[in-house]
Amino acid sequence: MPANRNALVRYKTIDACLRNRFRKWTLEDLIEKVSETLYEYEGIDKGISARTIQADIQMMRSDKLGYFAPIIVVDKKYYTYEDPTYSITKLPISRTDLSKLNEAVELLKQFKGFSHFNQLNEVVQKLEDHVYSTVSKKQPVIYFEKNENLRGLAYLDILYNAIIHQKTVEITYQSFKAKQPNSFYFHVWWLKEFKNRWFAVGIRGNKHILYHLALDRIQELKVIDEIPYNINKAFNSETYYNDVIGVTVAQNQAPEKIILFAMKDAAPYVETKPLHHSQEILERTNGGIIISLCVQVNFELIKEILSFGNRMLVVSPQHLKEKIAYSAQRSAHNYENLTTLLPESQRIFLTQELPDSPRESIR
Repeated sequence: MPANRNALVRYKTIDACLRNRFRKWTLEDLIEKVSETLYEYEGIDKGISARTIQADIQMMRSDKLGYFAPIIVVDKKYYTYEDPTYSITKLPISRTDLSKLNEAVELLKQFKGFSHFNQLNEVVQKLEDHVYSTVSKKQPVIYFEKNENLRGLAYLDILYNAIIHQKTVEITYQSFKAKQPNSFYFHVWWLKEFKNRWFAVGIRGNKHILYHLALDRIQELKVIDEIPYNINKAFNSETYYNDVIGVTVAQNQAPEKIILFAMKDAAPYVETKPLHHSQEILERTNGGIIISLCVQVNFELIKEILSFGNRMLVVSPQHLKEKIAYSAQRSAHNYENLTTLLPESQRIFLTQELPDSPRESIR
């Protein structure tokens, strides 16, 4: 029998004795009771020494195990708890542990949509009420990017439980391109977040084509117990997005080497916050940095490059350079024709002078 398990049995037996206020416990009584318990539960019949029990009592009194047991000796003979309600089995959480737990809950509470985090907050509240009458409340010091008006967050909890309990769901969904919503059975395999937007990832029916359904496009969602759940045996969610930025993955498309030139004012942002884990700096120049990525060319990559405006240029491959250049040309063309694009009610803004821009904050 492992020594630590042996010690735990002794501690619990001593604790049970000291909680029994109808009897006075001498050291000899504790030795006898612990010996009986060890024989009954573990078959140990060699007995326990007085020195061992005395060492156990000191250990329970100390902070080594966090017990801080209030064991006292009455009349220099009888052992008991000074606090009649104390027990090592009802050990409260320390103020330090409770503080850390509260900080963790404050972080988790920012993941709205998951009932588990709300329930965890209730658990902490119960601990607070049990251990301390009042706990100082402070404003959170860590903030995540979040959009309170983002549609579809209410579906997160349903989808999460559908994955955990392997349940098929019926979804009424309308993509941005579809004129009408469509209803179908869906087997959710995992949830994916990108740029503060959530996606349910899985397959429709028995077709093993992976779909990413944006939660903000879901119109109705319900669990269907009658339809068997199609278990994921084909995709590894941990490696599925290795070669892309975002969520758009082409199954048969190999990643390409992308060469980008980030100009001087954009270089620090690109260097400190890489576009992808494959990013490497190839060369530093007076005008900026040249970087390489190994990714698939997808919608999210193009959008990321365009977000830098004229501060990032594509060096290669040629087909990506042409896409970015075409998009820039279209943008310039639209600005030139903004008068014809805007409704008449908004054209008044074109004749107004813009106020001086406030100084940009230090970044």
